[in-house]
Formats: sequence, structure tokens, C-alpha cells
Amino acid sequence: MSYVSGAHQPEGCLFCTALAAGDDAQHRILDRSRSAFLILNTFPYSSGHLMIAPNRHAASPEDLDDQESLDLMRVTRRALAALRAVYRPDGFNLGVNMGRAAGAGIEGHFHLHVVPRWAGDTNFMPVVGAVKVIPESLDETYRRLRVHLSP
Repeated sequence: MSYVSGAHQPEGCLFCTALAAGDDAQHRILDRSRSAFLILNTFPYSSGHLMIAPNRHAASPEDLDDQESLDLMRVTRRALAALRAVYRPDGFNLGVNMGRAAGAGIEGHFHLHVVPRWAGDTNFMPVVGAVKVIPESLDETYRRLRVHLSP
């Protein structure tokens, strides 16, 4: 209900706030690299729904330099490997929503969604029934993935 009512919208940029806070567990940051980071989506479509974003506030991949772009893909590869090991999904949706017209919930800070999928999953539920079916708590998802991503 928090998501639907808009009460979840923080002041400023959600990603920049999480990065600056210094408490990765509280903000569900799973991994950091030189110029990108991996964060658990607080309003997931499925268990293990992750987002990868550059550390620098940039609205579009066009605003990233080559190193930042490469690092974003390195973090994406780590995310996919962790999700494969922990959840064993049958596939993934990788997606970017840029701009309000494209469905972006966070417009000003570019980010990539990684959504694990399973054959026969109920991912159609948010569209058809306005219902989300998440079999695991966010804290448990964070714990399981964080253990796998630890150096």
C-alpha cells in the first residue's frame, strides 16, 4: 500500500541517498564496485528483483563514460551469477525504463532492473490482478544474496 499511495517516495534521489548513508544493509545495497552498485528492489516483481545503478547521478547511459558503462555491466554479470546460484531461475528480464512515459519510477538516476523468472511463475499477476506474489521477505532475499556476493 505504501507503494500505491506514493508514500515510498523519499526526498531527493533514492540511489544517491542509499549510497551516501553508509549503511548498506539498511538500504539493501548488496554490492559496490568502483563506479556502480547493486541494490535490492524494495517493491519487487519477484524474489531477487535487483537494480544496478552507477554511483554517479546520471539520468541516461549516454551520460556515462566508458569505464562507468563497463563497470555497470560487470556488476550486472555478478548479479546474474548470484541469482543463478541462489534462486536457480529459468530466465531473466533485464530492463530499463527511462522517463515517466516509459514507466520510470526513479527518473533522474539511470538504473537497470534484473528480474529473475521461472517457468510458470505468477509474474502476470501485477498486470492482470493488481496483486504481487512474493514468497520470501526482503530481509531474507538480502541475506541470501549478500552471503553469495561477499568476497
